[in-house]
Amino acid sequence: MPKVIGGSLVAHRSEVRARVFAALREQLYERGFDSVTLSGIAAAAGVGRTSIYNHFPDRQSLLVAFVEHEAQRYVTDLDLGLAVAASPTERLAVFARMQLQRLSEFHLPPGQALAGTLDPSAYRRIAAHADPITGRLSEIVADGVAAGEMAAGDPEVLVAMVSSALSARQIVDVPADEQSASIESAVAVVRRMVAPPQTVSPEFGEG
Repeated sequence: MPKVIGGSLVAHRSEVRARVFAALREQLYERGFDSVTLSGIAAAAGVGRTSIYNHFPDRQSLLVAFVEHEAQRYVTDLDLGLAVAASPTERLAVFARMQLQRLSEFHLPPGQALAGTLDPSAYRRIAAHADPITGRLSEIVADGVAAGEMAAGDPEVLVAMVSSALSARQIVDVPADEQSASIESAVAVVRRMVAPPQTVSPEFGEG
């Protein structure tokens, strides 16, 4: 019988998942999803192969569970960060900064490549976790337009532009000692991107 970690089955399940997710997070960062194997994750997590297969029958189920866990944790942190921002523009800066920090830590294939890696149902479950995040951005932009802090027009276009900008890995795939400055530079660009024409500095052109 496999050793029970933590003294109870509930604690055991929680501890196994925590160890497995920590090992997967590290391997995604170092190698990418293509190199991940359940046996490799089990060894890195210090759990038996039987135990990991009892929790996650295949790589796809492991990845979906991991993304669901990470997304829930991230949305909680995002909401806490947004709650202390004083204005829509500041909320946008918080959002952009956190999205880029998350991008630097979360090494999954881009959408189309991931769609080819996973079966359709698994991909839909992972893609669904982008909805609440996009929803937060849509609220920020709508509030910014209403307050006159962001360019009037089609809010969906602004959301799409910001989302696209914040998915550029070139911003975070830089030496570690340069990453913070690169992220802050990108945050400043995003703020200028959505600013009303009259607030754009002359060096960036006038509306």
